[in-house]
Amino acid sequence: MRTYDASVTTDLRTPVAAPPAAASRQVRWWRSGACSLPEVRWAAAAAALFAVGGIAQLAGAPSWLWWALYLTCYAAGGWEPGLAGLRALRERTLDVDLLMVAAAIGAAAIGQVFDGALLIVIFATSGALEAVATKRTEDSVRGLLDLAPERATRLTEAEDEEVVPTADLKVGDVIVVRPGERIGADGQVVSGAGDVNQATITGESLPVDKRPGDEVFAGTLNGLGVLRVRVTRPAADTVIARIVAMVEQAGATKACAQLFIEKIEQRYSLAMVAATLAVFVLPLAWGVPLQEALVRAMTFMIVASPCAVVLATMPPLLAAIATAGRNGVLVKSAVVLEHLATVTQVAFDKTGTLTEGRPHLAALRPLPAASVGADADALLALAAAAEDGSEHPLGRAVVRAALDKGLIWTGADSFEAVPGSGVRARVHGRLVEIGRPAPSPQDDPQERKTTAATQAAPDDDGGYGAVVTELEDAGHSAVIMKLDGIPVAVLGLADRVRPDAAAAIAHTGALTLTAPMLLTGDNPRAAARVAAATGIRATDVRAGLLPEHKVAAVRELHDSGARVALVGDGVNDAPALASAHIGIAMGRAGSDLALDTADAVITRDELAAVPAVIALARRARRLVVANLVIAATFIAVLVAWDLLGELPLPLGVAGHEGSTVIVGLNGLRLLRQAAWRRAAATATTRKPS
Repeated sequence: MRTYDASVTTDLRTPVAAPPAAASRQVRWWRSGACSLPEVRWAAAAAALFAVGGIAQLAGAPSWLWWALYLTCYAAGGWEPGLAGLRALRERTLDVDLLMVAAAIGAAAIGQVFDGALLIVIFATSGALEAVATKRTEDSVRGLLDLAPERATRLTEAEDEEVVPTADLKVGDVIVVRPGERIGADGQVVSGAGDVNQATITGESLPVDKRPGDEVFAGTLNGLGVLRVRVTRPAADTVIARIVAMVEQAGATKACAQLFIEKIEQRYSLAMVAATLAVFVLPLAWGVPLQEALVRAMTFMIVASPCAVVLATMPPLLAAIATAGRNGVLVKSAVVLEHLATVTQVAFDKTGTLTEGRPHLAALRPLPAASVGADADALLALAAAAEDGSEHPLGRAVVRAALDKGLIWTGADSFEAVPGSGVRARVHGRLVEIGRPAPSPQDDPQERKTTAATQAAPDDDGGYGAVVTELEDAGHSAVIMKLDGIPVAVLGLADRVRPDAAAAIAHTGALTLTAPMLLTGDNPRAAARVAAATGIRATDVRAGLLPEHKVAAVRELHDSGARVALVGDGVNDAPALASAHIGIAMGRAGSDLALDTADAVITRDELAAVPAVIALARRARRLVVANLVIAATFIAVLVAWDLLGELPLPLGVAGHEGSTVIVGLNGLRLLRQAAWRRAAATATTRKPS
C-alpha cells in the first residue's frame, strides 16, 4: 500500500503570510481543497467510470461499451499505483499495488473485467483518503502559527512605540500588549496587570491574573489591562512554535504505520509471482501446450490473488468506522481503528474533556454583613446587573446563573471594568463591586495599592476570609461582592464536570484493565477536585503540565509498555495527541489543530463513546482474523486443486468470488446498529479480572 508522509516543514522564524485573495471561493476550494489532490481526482474518475460501467452491464448494453468503461476505469485508477509499483521494482522491491494491478489485468484477460475494476477502485479510493488526511494535517500545522500575531508593539530605548514583525523580536525587548490583543512573544510581565486567556497553551478554563514577574506565552489573549512584557525567548523557541515542531515530528513517525495485512505484502507478493511463473513455465518444459499452460497459470493467478485477503481486512474496519460515525465518533482511517483495538491505557485531559470547559456559578455565600438584601437570589440579581456589561468569562457565568434561575434585573446606571481586579457598577443608586480576594502579602505592594479599589484589605476582610479559603480548597475560583464598600457575598465559580465523566472513566478502566490517568495543564488543586469527582486515583494525576510535559508523560507510559490513547481538546493537547498511540479529540469545543491532529473525534462530546469505540475496534479486529482464516482456507483449497488436479476456470472463478463475497458480508455485519449497542454493552458490563 502507498504511504504518505504526514510531516510538513514550516519556517518558524517568519510569520505566516495571509493567504492571497482569490477570484472566488470555488476557485480557492478547487486549488486548495480535496480536489486539489491528484489522488482524489483520479479515484473519483475511476469510481464514476466503474459505476457507469456497472449500470451499462446491468442494463444489457453492448459488451464493447461496458468493457471500454471498465478498461478506462483501469487506466484512471490504476496508473498511479502501477507506476509506483514499477518504481519499487527498480529498487528491487515488489509492491502489493503492482500485484493488485497485475491481478486486475489478469482478471480482464480471462473475462472477469468487473472484478478487476472493483479491485482498482478499492485501492484508488484508499490512496485518496490517505492523501486527504495528510493534507488536512499539513494545513492545520501551518495554520497553528496564526495564533501568534504577525506584529507586536515594541518599546524603544526612548520609550517610543514601534510596530515590528514578531519574528524580529529579540530576547530582552519589551513589548506593549493592549486589551484584546494576542501576546506576540513568550516573556515576563514587567509592569501592568490583567487577565490572560492561555487555554491554548495550558488548557486552563479560566483566564489567569498576570502581574509583574509572571510568565506569559505567545499566542495567548490579553483581557483587560495593559501589559508590558520582556521577551524571554526568540520566535523559533516559543511554546507555540515548539507545539508545531512536536506535532510535525510525531506526525512523521506515525505516517509509517501499516495495517496488519500490509506487513506481509512483500512475502506474499513475491511468493505469488514466483508461483504463477512456475505454474506457467514448468508445464511448458514438460510439453504441455501453450494454451493449456496459460489457462492454468491464469486460473492460478485468479484463485491465488489476494482479493479475498484485502476484503477480509477492509470491510470489517470500514463498517466499524461507519457505525462509529453514526454514533458520534469519527475514526479517521482503518489504521486508527486497528490501533484502537490494541489500546491498553487511556489518559484524559481535564478542561473541555472531563469538564465542560467553561466556568459556572457553583456557590453564592452571603456574608454576615449583608443585613440588607441577604437573600441569595437578590444578591445574585445585583451581581448579574453589575456583570451584565462584562466580557470576562466569570462575569458571563454569573449572568448565565441568574438567567437559569429566571431572575429579572434592571441595567446598571454606570459600569467600569478595573483591569486585573474586577468590575464596578452602580445599580439602583448603590455601588456594586465584584473582584478577586485581596492579594496575599507576598504580592507586589504597588499592585495591592492599584487594586484596592475593588478588593478588601486583608485586615478588613468583612468576614469572608474563611469562606474564600473553603471555596478555593474545594477547587473553586472565589470572587468577592461588595455593596457600598461592604463585602456582602462570596461567589464560587468552577468548571463543571461532565455528567457522564465518572461512568466513562469506570468503563474505560474495566475495558482496558488499567486505571485511566489525568494529564492537565491546570493547577494541582483543580486537577485533584476533578479526579475525585470522576474516580481517578490521586496517584494517576499529573497537573501543571505544559505541552512538552504532556508529551513526556505519554512517552513515559509508552516506554513502560502501555499503548496509550489520549483524550483531549485543546491546542496544548495537540503534540501529545500526535505522540500517543491513539489521539482522541472532543469535537464540539476542540481546537482545529486538535481535531486535525487526533486520530479520532468524539463529535457529540459523549465520553461514553470512548470505551464503546475501543470495544467496537476490538470486535472488528476479531472479525478481521476470522476473515483472514476464511480467505486463506479458500485460497489454499483452490490452489491445491489447480496444482494437483484439474480445476475448471469457471469453478475457480466461482470459488474465488465466493470467498470474496463471504468475507465481505461477514465484515459488513458491523454496519448494523446492534454492533454499536453490543460494543457499548461490553464496555459497560466488563469487569477487571
